This record gives sequence, structure tokens and C-alpha cells, in this order.
Amino acid sequence: MFPTRLLRSSTVNASEIAHFSRLSSEWWNERGEFSFLHKMNPVRMQFIREKLLETAYDEQAEEAVDTKKARLLEGLDVLDIGCGGGLLSESLARLGARTTGIDASESNIAIAKHHASLDPRLGENLIYKHAAAESLLAQSKRYDVVCSMEVLEHVDNPAMFLKTCAELVKPSGHLFLSTISRTPLSYFLTIVMAEKILREVADGTHTYSKYIKPSELLDFFQTHRSTVEGDGTLTQSRAWITRLYSGEPTRKEAEVRGMIYNPLSSSWILAPRGAWGAAECNYLFWVRKPASEE
Repeated sequence: MFPTRLLRSSTVNASEIAHFSRLSSEWWNERGEFSFLHKMNPVRMQFIREKLLETAYDEQAEEAVDTKKARLLEGLDVLDIGCGGGLLSESLARLGARTTGIDASESNIAIAKHHASLDPRLGENLIYKHAAAESLLAQSKRYDVVCSMEVLEHVDNPAMFLKTCAELVKPSGHLFLSTISRTPLSYFLTIVMAEKILREVADGTHTYSKYIKPSELLDFFQTHRSTVEGDGTLTQSRAWITRLYSGEPTRKEAEVRGMIYNPLSSSWILAPRGAWGAAECNYLFWVRKPASEE
């Protein structure tokens, strides 16, 4: 269950948007405020590619899957919610995804557009919009892949935000999230160390009570059902996660993977599947939307 004091009528928190808007000029400074995200981005992309490749293996003959194919995302419609300055969006677009990046901060979108304009090749696959996720629901467009990285811990009403993200995914599509678990370790690392002592990120960037445990995401998608339209009627799909085994979902429905920062190499590591304690701080989450006929 998500922290109840977060259940408000909108997902956008004005103070959070103002905070990141003030920092928007730092987005592409690899040694600045967002240095941790620059170092994290390759790991996020690794996880996305691994899950898409794994799905391809499940659905196609082994000989039909090219494991060395760099442009695994080519031709897919991808939405990056809370794109910030475009770190993930540009990476997705460079791998061939038709990428839309949205952010509730107008200054973030301005920075993202400016940086993308420096590489003319991105113009074919990448567009940015100043918009909140819920504003897209009225449109018919849905996406093969929806990503929202390091955003969930900054929104109000996380349940509404997750429902919005889920609604924007096509049937059989993929939802990727990364966030921070609500544990004593995460408080010590992200607030005490990163903000107060090392000052690697601005004071006030994180709010501990907004952190979301992996178990809370698993619980949400065990009960969440998508509305499916067919033959002029609206029905409900099965739950996105049908059951857990010893607290873990099947790899075809969802997955939690920890991200661990190594201060000696100043790099992030994608923890092995099932590694004990790896998701006690930063973690990635993937879940797949049921097919329309399920």
C-alpha cells in the first residue's frame, strides 16, 4: 500500500517541478547536479534492452532473434514520462525508437529540445512535449514501451500516476520504471550521504516518505486491470501480475532488479536477478501489459 498521505487528486507536485526547473541548466553537465543519472543511464538502457530481447526469445524462434542487433528498439513507439533534459530519450531515439519525451517542467523541455537540436539525426525519431502524463489520456495514441525513470518518487498520488502510465501502454506493451525503495539504507544513502554530507545532489531533492518499495509496485499490478474495448463494449483484462512465487513474479509478467553504485569506479551496476538486498535502495521495475484478448 502506498503512503496514504500521498493520495491527492493530481500527480504533479508544483514544488517538485519548481525544484527541477531551477536545476534545468545542469542536465547535460556530466559532473554536475545530475552526474549520478548520467552514470545510471547505461544501466537503465541495459535493462530495457535485456527485457525486450528476452521477450523476443519467448515469442520468436531462437534463430530469428539477432542477439547482436543494436537497434532492438527500431520502429517501436516509446514514451519517456518525466524526461527531464532528455538523457534517456536521446538514448532510446538513437537505438531507433520513435520516442516522445514529456515533462511537466517547461524549462526541462526547453533544455531537452536544445540539446537534441545539436544532433540532426535525432530529429527523425525524437519529439518533446511540455505536458503531464495524464494530459495524454484523452488522445488515442498508445505506446509499445512507456518509461518513467526516477520520477515516481517525486509525484503526488502514485497510484493515479501508475494507472496513467499503465493506460498509455499498448496491449502486450512494456512499462519500465526506476525509483527508490523506502528503507533505512535508502534514507542514509540518498538523503544523509548524497544530500547532506557529500552534497552530490541539491538539498531537498528527495522526500523519504515518497519512496516506493518494490513490494508496493508488485501489489499494485496484482490488482490493476486495464480496460479493454472490443465489439462496442468495455471489459477488464486480467491483472497484470497473476501471482507471486515466494514473493517474486514470473519473469514473463514482471521483474525487479536492483541498481548498485560502486564509489570506487564511480559507476552503477545492474544487480543479478534475485540478488539478496540489491533492491533496498535504487531499483528498476518492468511489467508487461496483458494482451487485449487475455
